[in-house]
Formats: sequence, structure tokens, C-alpha cells
Amino acid sequence: MKIEKKLVLSLTNMILKESFRWVESKHKSDYGKFVLSAGKFYGDAEKDKGLQTSQDAHFYALSSRFADFSNKDQPLVIQFTVKHEQSIDCGGGYIKLFPSDLKQEDMHGDSTYNIMFGPDICGPGTKKVHVIFNYKGKNHLINKDVRCKDDEYTHLYTLIVNPDNTYEVKIDNKKVESGSLEEDWDFLPPKKIKDPEAKKPEDWDEREKIDDPDDKKPEDWDKPENIPDPDAKKPDDWDDEMDGEWEPPMVTNPEYKGEWKPRQIDNPAYKGKWVHPEIDNPEYTANNEIYKYDSVGVIGLDLWQVKSGTIFDSFLITNDPKLAEEVGNETWGATKDAEKKMKGSQEEEERNKHEEEEKTRKEEAKDEEEDKDKEEEEEEEEEEEEEEEEEEEEEEETDSKLKDEL
Repeated sequence: MKIEKKLVLSLTNMILKESFRWVESKHKSDYGKFVLSAGKFYGDAEKDKGLQTSQDAHFYALSSRFADFSNKDQPLVIQFTVKHEQSIDCGGGYIKLFPSDLKQEDMHGDSTYNIMFGPDICGPGTKKVHVIFNYKGKNHLINKDVRCKDDEYTHLYTLIVNPDNTYEVKIDNKKVESGSLEEDWDFLPPKKIKDPEAKKPEDWDEREKIDDPDDKKPEDWDKPENIPDPDAKKPDDWDDEMDGEWEPPMVTNPEYKGEWKPRQIDNPAYKGKWVHPEIDNPEYTANNEIYKYDSVGVIGLDLWQVKSGTIFDSFLITNDPKLAEEVGNETWGATKDAEKKMKGSQEEEERNKHEEEEKTRKEEAKDEEEDKDKEEEEEEEEEEEEEEEEEEEEEEETDSKLKDEL
């Protein structure tokens, strides 16, 4: 599959623009098809053309190879745009970076990747940006919730991985998350663990308050919660032999005070909450190269979509965060306003069309009602004329009979 959509690869400040050959995976026979399209609305009909999913309820698997490199001792920047113009309900909008040994025609969901990055939406509960790193054969998800955009417009997603083991996530060239790889992912065991030899002393008192030993319950405290109603009288017609012994109904005792509890005082033996002491974790080993991948050589779209129509564009892989920002402004930034304007015009046109159709419908309904009223009036007039004619005929017959009798 050859799609003339350019991927920009920039290393050591040199920009390489190439028409990449996107390879369809044959791991499954029913993968969805990508088409080249700018969508239903756009800022520039040509510049905004990207890879668009075209079939509902399908998995997609497409990849493109580039010159293999390592990000050792340099930043790694991944950037691309995503447009969910179909008002996506459930589907991925992320990319994967693979090592160069990936067999593209066999790429699938379990293929080992280096980084998975981008938005994922499924219902109201899942609207997040995935930032997943493969570290020592295991995929690690970020421990933070990074929310993605869920509207119908094009958005720019950027991931910056620095050689000091820090990272930054940007959406539309604005930072939305950043921090330490070690702190925000579970790549390494914890530096500290609870001392397995430490035990809380048996005499350690964590009670801040205690019962006052000098406080005594009053002798008249205990009263029943309910008592026989003193105002109740046995009915005059009550028969003890027939009805049994009469007992007055129970009512709440106004002297009932509930359960007695001694007042609380400060515990003189209180030592505070016992904190389990920690020790250095013998299994922890620092790693200053969590960020590093020895081989990066393939970018791929490996995802599932219930409702198709997502457009991927402006792919960029570079070691220069400043360059990525500039490219983002030159691509996404240059057409985003025009895209919104076109969308707004389409919505206004649709509203006007709907209003015109509604107006026409009402006018037609009004005309039909008027025609119906007119038909009813004409029918009434015809009936009146027929009645008048019948009356005239009856009068003529009557007059004729009278004349004959005379």
C-alpha cells in the first residue's frame, strides 16, 4: 500500500522529508482500510489530507519504516495530529514506535513496541492519553490520568522523552503533563520498603483518648427505653376470659437516657500512630537509562475503532523539541482556525437548511389545512344548495297539488 503522505524524521537537526511506504499488516485478513482524506471539513484541502480509518467496527494495522536510530544521550520527540471528526464513541487514536526488527506484514496487537502514545476514547469513562513504555519486556502505563481532547477538531499530540529520565506531554503545543519517568511509572522497584524485622512494640499505645477512670455512671441512669402508657385504660368491653389479660400499650420513656458512656480524657500513655520504619530496598537498582531505546525504526497505527473516520496526520519524529513546536505551528497551527471556520459554516448551513425545511413543512401543513377547510366549506355550500333545491321542489309540488284540488 503506497500512500503519498509524508512523515518527517529529524535527527541531529537535519530534516528528512520522504514519501513513506505504509505497509498493511496481513496478520489478519479483515483489518480495516485506511484512505487518504482531509475529511468533511478542513483548513486546507491538500495540507490536511491524512490517513483516515474508513470501516466501522474494525481493527487497523498499518506501519511505515524509517532509518533505524537510538535515542541514547538525546531527546526523543514523537508528534502527530488526530482528528475524530466522526464524534468517536469508542476507539484508539494512538501510534506505536517499534524497533527496526518488526516484521511489518505480521504486525499485530501483541507485537513488541517501544512506546505507545496518543488518545484513547471509549464511552464517558475513558478519555485519556496513553503514554506506555516497554521496559525490559513489560509494558508500563503512566500512573497519572492525562485527559485527551474529545471534540471533532484536529489536535496536536507531542511526547518528549529526555535523556535525564524526564518527560513532557503536550496537546496543541501546550504542556498538559510532565515529570520523572521513575516516579510516574513503575519501571523500578521502590527505593524504600518496610523493614520486615520491625514490629510495633506491644506496649505502644495509639489511643489518643481514653475513658475517664474517675467517671461513674449515676445510680438512676438505667431506665427502660419503653414503659406502659400510664394514661391507657382497659376498655369497658374487655373480657379477660375471652380476650386474655389486658396489658396497656407501650410508650417511649421520657426518662430514658440511652447507653451510658464515660467521658473521654487525654491518654497520658499516648505515643502517636506507629510508623513502620523503612529500609533501603535491596532489589532496587538505579537506572539512568530508562528513557533509552537502542533501536527505533518503525512507526505504526495498531488500533480498534467502533466508529471510523479518524484522521492521522503530520507525523514527526525528532530529537529537537523546539523544532517539533515550530513544525506543529506550521502544520496544525496554520490550518486549525480555518478548519473551525469551515466546520462552523457547515453547521450554520445545516441549521439554515433545517430551518428552511421546517418552514416549508409548516407552510405545506398550513396549505393542506387551508385546502381542507376550503373543501369542507365547499361541501357545506353544496349541501346547503341541495337542501334549498329540495325545499323549492317540495314547495312547487305542494303548490301544484293545491291548484289541482281547486
